[in-house]
Amino acid sequence: MGRRWWVATAAVLLAATACSARSPTMTTAAPSRPSAPTSISAPQSDATQSDATQSSASSAPSAPPKSTPAPPLSRARQILAGMSLAERVGQLLMVDCPSTEVGLDTVVAIGRYHVGSVILDHTSFLTPQQTSTIVTLLTQRASPNVGLFVATDQEGGQVQRLLGPGFTTIPTAVQQGTLTPATLRRQAQQWGSELHAAGVNVNLAPVLDTVPSGFGPNPPVGDLNREYGRDPASVSSHGNAFAQGMQAAGVAATVKHFPGLGRVSGNTDLTPGVLDTVTTRHDPYLAPFADAIRQGVGFVMISTAIYTKIDRDQPAAFSPTIVTGMLRGDLRFRGVIISDDVGISKQLSGTTVADRAVKFIAAGGDIVLTVDATQAPAMTAALIARATRDPKFKRQVDAAALVVLQAKQAHGLLH
Repeated sequence: MGRRWWVATAAVLLAATACSARSPTMTTAAPSRPSAPTSISAPQSDATQSDATQSSASSAPSAPPKSTPAPPLSRARQILAGMSLAERVGQLLMVDCPSTEVGLDTVVAIGRYHVGSVILDHTSFLTPQQTSTIVTLLTQRASPNVGLFVATDQEGGQVQRLLGPGFTTIPTAVQQGTLTPATLRRQAQQWGSELHAAGVNVNLAPVLDTVPSGFGPNPPVGDLNREYGRDPASVSSHGNAFAQGMQAAGVAATVKHFPGLGRVSGNTDLTPGVLDTVTTRHDPYLAPFADAIRQGVGFVMISTAIYTKIDRDQPAAFSPTIVTGMLRGDLRFRGVIISDDVGISKQLSGTTVADRAVKFIAAGGDIVLTVDATQAPAMTAALIARATRDPKFKRQVDAAALVVLQAKQAHGLLH
């Protein structure tokens, strides 16, 4: 069926005239993982009930306490209970799809490997309606019970994937930072409504990294004008206004790149050995992320840089101290933790593709992002193999899958 379906898909898409150009490369004893988020845009926890035993005021013997029925399972838990291990693992992956067509590798990842999220990558000049057609064709390949998270990078400036008629040309974050937060929130809600019309339900934005005055060069953020200001307060007020506007339009915002790429001198996509030698576990530059979590952001993206004053031995995305200890513990984040791209990152060139997926989930992450859909088989096999032989890791897979499903339930993606 795959090839005939592919031909039919191509026929639909040939009606759209599009040109595509690659935009600048993006950088793109701990507490146990919470089972349910509590923020306004993150998934909500299941209802709970407590047993109550009524005591009698009389001298007669008390009647045996009545058993209290267990609370009903949420839809997310019901679906998780019916999933195979392979299906659960699929919810932990986000793979790329070209923004201008239905990629065959993406179709295989969704249909054969149960991948539950995609990122529309590369620059597109299609309209929201044409983009929605692509999203619909992808969704038709997914499970009938669990919809797809469809993400893209729609920050503004040099990092805006969808540029066709019907999509506003979004200014850089530096320019956005000159607006009042209220104005920026209103404009971001309009930009989010354009994404919503295109079928995109997750925006991998805003950047909440702070590049201090006089610091440079800073290839991943400052050199591309992706910062909202030069101090954490300015970044927080404006970056989180952007996030709130997106969420008001029904699009989940993703704040990135925790714990910050504003004080590094290399791009993790392009070079290995990118270090942050300044940031500490309770650094003031974490304030924009803490504010975002308090305001209910649904997704947080983890950097792949190494933070020598926190965990000098491994990238942030592989660090339980950063992912679980800081984000889940210190900041009490209950939403979806997604990695920065681990697929083509030069920073991770010394780690196999399979191990990149396993190490992120083992650190406490939820969705492994790769902009190379052909890596889905290797990542899937590695995650299943580790979960099969390691009960602790199996519990981490189940917990991560539940977090993702609860987020999908909050966005109306469970049927």
